Amino acid sequence: MGFSKDFVWGAATASYQIEGASREDGKTDSVWDEFCRVPGAVFEGQTGNAACDHYHRFREDIALMKRLGIRAYRFSFSWTRILPQGTGEVNEAGMRFYEALVDELLRNQITPYATLFHWDYPAVLQKKGGWLNPQSPLWFERYAQIIAERFQGKIHHYFTINEPQCFIGLGYCQGIHAPGLKLSAADNFLAVHNVLLAHGRAVRALRKYGGDVRVGLAQNGRIFVPQSDSPQDAEAARRATFAV
Repeated sequence: MGFSKDFVWGAATASYQIEGASREDGKTDSVWDEFCRVPGAVFEGQTGNAACDHYHRFREDIALMKRLGIRAYRFSFSWTRILPQGTGEVNEAGMRFYEALVDELLRNQITPYATLFHWDYPAVLQKKGGWLNPQSPLWFERYAQIIAERFQGKIHHYFTINEPQCFIGLGYCQGIHAPGLKLSAADNFLAVHNVLLAHGRAVRALRKYGGDVRVGLAQNGRIFVPQSDSPQDAEAARRATFAV
């Protein structure tokens, strides 16, 4: 398998996995903050309270990226650092962190690739039903608009939502990821429906308010390759690829 000349190589993180500072400067809990407090839910009771302390050490981290030759960095915004209540008033202290982060990346000739949502859903909105609430696509659209307006001209590459099949399947169906729910198939499809609506609304907001941007959805999946050119192997690979 080859890569095109314009293929982008870089590094990627997620806010809860790296930032720490889980309750600093106005940030409130996400579903992962709450889930990590459940006894036995997470390996050895580990949390993102401190994580890699990226919130305080991002300039050192970016200097390391530059030394490594990284030219693209995908990070995610923490929704609850920007909007502590999930909606409403912007937390300027949290926003200043991301503005400083993006400015530092640009100063070091590293292109920012921003993800709006990497699984750390606001706990306050989860208590209102989370992705089951029909208002959830509107909440996400407003959040996307705020980001787009603030970073217009600085961020040109966006992912709206990271791996929806994972946080729905593992968090809403199997209950082994945050928010730790085991919902019916009907409710899972409702959550998927609202997530896709949220993606569409966010794309529209980013394009309208973000200027010259490219927008996508961060998906993951698997494929199976036939062992030979025989129809039997091709059919076996097709069935395995599309199996639930």
